[in-house]
Amino acid sequence: MEAVRPTVLAAGFAARHWYRLTPVSVLLFPLSLVFRLLVLLRRLLFRLGVLSSVRLQVPVIVVGNLTVGGTGKTPLVLALVEALRRKGLRPGILSRGYGGTSVEPRAVGAGDDVVGVGDEPLLLAERSGCPVWIGVDRATAARSLLAANADCDVILCDDGLQHYRLQRDFEIAVEDERGFGNGLLLPAGPLREPASRRVDATVVNAAESRPGTFRMRLTPAGLYRVGERPAAVTQSELSGKKLHAIAGIGNPERFFAGLSRLGLAFSAHPFPDHHVFRAADLEFTDCDFVLMTEKDAVKCRHFGRRDLISVRVEAELDPALAELIVERIHGRAPA
Repeated sequence: MEAVRPTVLAAGFAARHWYRLTPVSVLLFPLSLVFRLLVLLRRLLFRLGVLSSVRLQVPVIVVGNLTVGGTGKTPLVLALVEALRRKGLRPGILSRGYGGTSVEPRAVGAGDDVVGVGDEPLLLAERSGCPVWIGVDRATAARSLLAANADCDVILCDDGLQHYRLQRDFEIAVEDERGFGNGLLLPAGPLREPASRRVDATVVNAAESRPGTFRMRLTPAGLYRVGERPAAVTQSELSGKKLHAIAGIGNPERFFAGLSRLGLAFSAHPFPDHHVFRAADLEFTDCDFVLMTEKDAVKCRHFGRRDLISVRVEAELDPALAELIVERIHGRAPA
């Protein structure tokens, strides 16, 4: 129940029924009530100590979603790493390793096999420059991370909002322009937990944020040829070319909209989140370059093609978020 993500079929279902009220979502409403009961019961069992949780010797900051699907957690984690470093902290990153085959705790390093560690952890390891560990049991993985990195004094847990076995000091829920959709829990809607679930901070990855939330803005940070040694590409090199764009992320339309804002004309090809790309997936007629996200690029670099271009983005955050985090974890007030 912790890491619910859409499959190929569920992604299409979500587009039709999770972000509006339809006869199908209304029909599934009784099942969402059962799901809600199970979610609340599980949370209560952790609070009562019936299900055990682990408290680490360093503060834990959890970044996650209340909804299924990508909202921009990976760029946010990378931005928080830099913000915390500027505050004098030495962060480590913890991830489930979704999409990878590894089960036991292990470190992730630049150049690791994406099949084993998953796309997001590999990208985090290559971009963050700090220790990244994965494991199905994140409490055990966190202990292993700290044992191997004695100087680490804070842990960022990527997509761990529902992983209650690991106690946390600060919780961040990330939303995007889709919000909570139709407001229903799975399977009638996109919510993993009730929208009333309280967190320490809500970050909104959208053009506008609500009062009481922190806005995050994703900005382009360069174009790179996909390969073992990425090389920078200028936008002028794409001018007048036949472009195709792929996106195997939770919200492909956000990526495509960003390319349009850059003034690029392209044919869009959405894929399911964490799609395992094959060379045949990128065979397009009348094509000079294929544009993709960094998360997709780590899965395509072994194709050995020079027409694949990754688009790097960086998150711009309100500095007040880092201030609030440091203030809170300094006192270790539990979330």
